[in-house]
Amino acid sequence: MGYLKPLRHKKLLPEDLKFIFNQEIDSENSEKGDAPIIGQERALKALRLGVELRKQGYNIFITGLSGTGKTSTVKKMLKTLQPNCTALSDYAYVNNFDNDNKPILLKFKVGKAVEFKKAMLRSILSIQEQIMDTLESESYAQLKQKLFKEFEVSKEALLKPFNKKIKKDSLTVGHIKDGENIRMDMLAIINNKLFPSASFGELIEKKIITEKKANTIFEKYQNNLNEFKKIYKETYKIGLQFNEALEILEQNSVKQIVVTVLADLKSKFRVTGLSKYLKMVEADIITNLAYIKKATFGNNVDESQAEYDYLRNYEVNVILNNSKQKGCPVIVETSPTYQNIFGAIEKYNDGEGGWFSDFTSVRAGALLSANGGYLILNASDAFAEPGVWKSLKRALYYGSMEIEDKHSSYQASPSVIKPEAIEINTKIILIGSAYTYSMLSAYEDDFNKIFKVKAEFDSEMKRNDSNVSKYVEVLKNLIKGEKLKEFDTTAIAQVLEYSARYTDSKNKLTTRFSYIMDILREADFWATDVSANKVSSYHVMQAYNSARERHGLYETKVDEMFEDGTMMITTSGSRVGQINGLAVYGGDRFSFGKPTRITATVALGNGQIVNVEREAGLSGSTHNKGVLVITGYLKEMFGKNIPLSFNASLVFEQGYGMIDGDSASITEIAALLSAMTEIPIKQSFAITGSVNQKGDIQPIGGVNDKVEGFFDLCKSRGLTGKEGVIIPIQNVQDLMLKNEVVEAVKEKQFSIYAVSKVEDALELLMVVKAGKKLASGHYQANTIFGEVEKKLREMRRKVTPIKQQQKEEPKKKKILERKNR
Repeated sequence: MGYLKPLRHKKLLPEDLKFIFNQEIDSENSEKGDAPIIGQERALKALRLGVELRKQGYNIFITGLSGTGKTSTVKKMLKTLQPNCTALSDYAYVNNFDNDNKPILLKFKVGKAVEFKKAMLRSILSIQEQIMDTLESESYAQLKQKLFKEFEVSKEALLKPFNKKIKKDSLTVGHIKDGENIRMDMLAIINNKLFPSASFGELIEKKIITEKKANTIFEKYQNNLNEFKKIYKETYKIGLQFNEALEILEQNSVKQIVVTVLADLKSKFRVTGLSKYLKMVEADIITNLAYIKKATFGNNVDESQAEYDYLRNYEVNVILNNSKQKGCPVIVETSPTYQNIFGAIEKYNDGEGGWFSDFTSVRAGALLSANGGYLILNASDAFAEPGVWKSLKRALYYGSMEIEDKHSSYQASPSVIKPEAIEINTKIILIGSAYTYSMLSAYEDDFNKIFKVKAEFDSEMKRNDSNVSKYVEVLKNLIKGEKLKEFDTTAIAQVLEYSARYTDSKNKLTTRFSYIMDILREADFWATDVSANKVSSYHVMQAYNSARERHGLYETKVDEMFEDGTMMITTSGSRVGQINGLAVYGGDRFSFGKPTRITATVALGNGQIVNVEREAGLSGSTHNKGVLVITGYLKEMFGKNIPLSFNASLVFEQGYGMIDGDSASITEIAALLSAMTEIPIKQSFAITGSVNQKGDIQPIGGVNDKVEGFFDLCKSRGLTGKEGVIIPIQNVQDLMLKNEVVEAVKEKQFSIYAVSKVEDALELLMVVKAGKKLASGHYQANTIFGEVEKKLREMRRKVTPIKQQQKEEPKKKKILERKNR
């Protein structure tokens, strides 16, 4: 066979393995003011449209990975843009005297609601004071006395003839106490004293009168009783007439006071619906003067006097006061419960186990507080709260909201209070994941009608001189904002390196500034720990490594299994049908790469490749696709001339969890061809790469973790200079390897190769020419592909008699059956 020194590949140089950021970054001239918003140009354009376009339905849904600064960016942008918002208003609920269960909404200009509340209090107290003065005045007393005399004359006209008549029977009309009440009755005249009939028994016992005398008087009482009842009814009617006349007198005496005071109040506040409300107040005061005279304002009475707290009905419940609001309201509701968003109707205990609520119990929520401005909510939190999304959607769709009492099983019975609906013009900004957005957009009715603007935050940005300069400015502002120590140029450069590392690409920087902020804080901690004046690259690396260590228990356990031989990986020598692949293991914060052994076996068959992981239910759809692509590749390369008369089995050895992705395609092809040709594979290499049906190697993810994972294993066993990793050539631009790997490559203790075709990788792994196709349509002899073709022909020759025999078996069976008949 033609062994060769591999040439059809690129051996990477140390400078290919990472981008070195400028060590001379100026860290002295920190910009003043807020850090610029960088790397989110697309999202900012969408936000600008959503913020400034005040039309129905143009609410904003922000998506993107956590840590990309979505919430802080929105708040900063709203502050920067200072968008024109609709005219703000104050809102108050007042009592509906026609229906207590439906409080009336009054909408005021900013600052006027509180003024009206105070003015209303002064007006009611003034009315009450003037009423008391009027009803205690001498002129009113004279009118009342005149009315009383007229009543007494009418009453006397009824009673005088009757009294004259019954006096002959020793009776007269008088008043007796009946429990708490005093009533009129006929009284007996005995020894010039008056006694009710009920006391006759006691008078007999005391021998004041005889029993005979008592019976005589009582008989006369009974004889006059019917006539007395008639007279009593007439006097009662006269009493009612007096009370009515007295009430009318009171009302007429105070009406002008009420009208004048409320008219003055109405003239000071030009509010829709206020005139109608004050008319109701006027009518109620005049109608309920008895309560007004006794009432106090507020809750300064005990429970027994609660009925006299009548002035509560004239309170003004200001639910939103924007007098101190400057610019558009921007509210971030971190706890979007139903009550926090839409408001609530509170309940009060009546002291006897009961609960009640009225118009003073109504409380506003964030949706109303942000009316005319912006309300920022976390989508997942909002959806987790019962009733929030349904009510929010309805409010946005119809442009109005109602404050309701949401009843739950552990609360008191729901309130029947139904306050008047409020028109809203709040722009909602929901922050959620791309998955949440796609599900809502696809399955939630009306979602796309009310959230027309999608602002998608990117987790990375391009690395160029301009962006790096802006990035450094952001870092400086973050450092200043957190009051951290000064970071020297090496520290800033190291942070930039880790930023690129987070994106898994040397040509990009992460915009997940929450991760970067953690590095800055922890680097400051380690610098403070050793009393350093400035933070250096050493402290930044210490912060990064300590963070990896904190999150690296799983990685440590895997390393232990490699060290004690539990996980079987060979890093030296050669072996047929066995190869080292590379896999990435996901952690809660950091991922890591480790090698995995892949083996292949080949036998006679019909061209079927068995994916053992799939048969065991451990293979994902992308990995299944990769195995099917391998079949297509083999048909493309060899199936045009020779039927694929083999069956193969591919296995990820010691794989006990789900396997997905197609980055092992080149690995499986190499193992399969090695098993077929019996050409061994160098075990000092590990390889990763996706393959298409034409034999092109395609880029993969997690290249840095994969390279470092194999490097760490080889290093733990002692580097000999023969170890290396093969990666797709497209992934060279993604390399941001740690300094330890770069130094090992520089010292020629470790190698990294980039390949673009399957044959490039095969020649590196097997140290044999891959082979070219000749004019005859066959591959060169003594090459990898030539050997594959040779083995396929041999398998075909062996398979043909077997197939012929299988075809003839039914014929022989039929002949035998005929003979037996």
